[in-house]
Amino acid sequence: MHVVANTAQSEAWNGYEGTHWATHQDRWNAVNAGFDRPLLDAAAVSDGDRVLDIGCGGGATTRLAARAAGERGHALGLDLSAPVLERARDRAAREEITNVSFEQADAQVHPLPGGSFDVAISRFGVMFFADPLAAFTNVAGALRPGGRAAFLTAADPGGNEWLQALVSLGDLLPVQGFGTPGGPGMFSLADPGTALSLLTAAGFQDVAAEHVQAYGTWGRDAGDAADFLLGSGPGRHLLAEAAPGIRAEVRERLVERLRPYERDGALRLLSTGWLLTGTTAGRAG
Repeated sequence: MHVVANTAQSEAWNGYEGTHWATHQDRWNAVNAGFDRPLLDAAAVSDGDRVLDIGCGGGATTRLAARAAGERGHALGLDLSAPVLERARDRAAREEITNVSFEQADAQVHPLPGGSFDVAISRFGVMFFADPLAAFTNVAGALRPGGRAAFLTAADPGGNEWLQALVSLGDLLPVQGFGTPGGPGMFSLADPGTALSLLTAAGFQDVAAEHVQAYGTWGRDAGDAADFLLGSGPGRHLLAEAAPGIRAEVRERLVERLRPYERDGALRLLSTGWLLTGTTAGRAG
């Protein structure tokens, strides 16, 4: 049985949040896929590499890493969520990717074999640790000497158009403090100084943060995107805390707020992130 220290996130990702992501994994990939190339380029996965994907979700980045690692390499995806891992395994099997595996695990405490990976990656999966120092230390210990890390985290809330659309409804939704950098949740590492200090304390060296941006597709049009956003974890949380009976008004206002972003049969919004990189001490033998 897997050991879990991050119990609050485990409950969320094995409840509604995980079910929503599993059900809509293709839509979430459409939201985040613009960050895949920068992440994989920074990780520099090559033939024969052993890759660890933290918070792998539906396994999109794990599958990309497995392909880059070739038949002699392997990619292991870790996630707290059983629902998303079920989809990840199914998709890998359907795509006939054989050098990939998935484990339900808490990266803070999971007993990863020391020095057994060449590269660690994550696409927005490292912001939810209850104890980020413990998690990054555990991951660093799993990398070989001279191993590489490339982690994407959410950057400043003001650079994320989906969040600003929700914040614009502040007279209807309790958005005060929502998306505050450094607070619990997706913006916990929005301050690059804090993130780099954690990586250094965990044992990484040559750490750096690069500001990256990408457009993601949130729906066919404003109505479709509004329904998807309000059904997501953040949207659902805000609606639950709002006054009763206002969902229809919130949706109407959100649709109008999003309508200017419609173009060519899709609604696309800009998101921003920090691409955090580092290496472990020493050289590979």
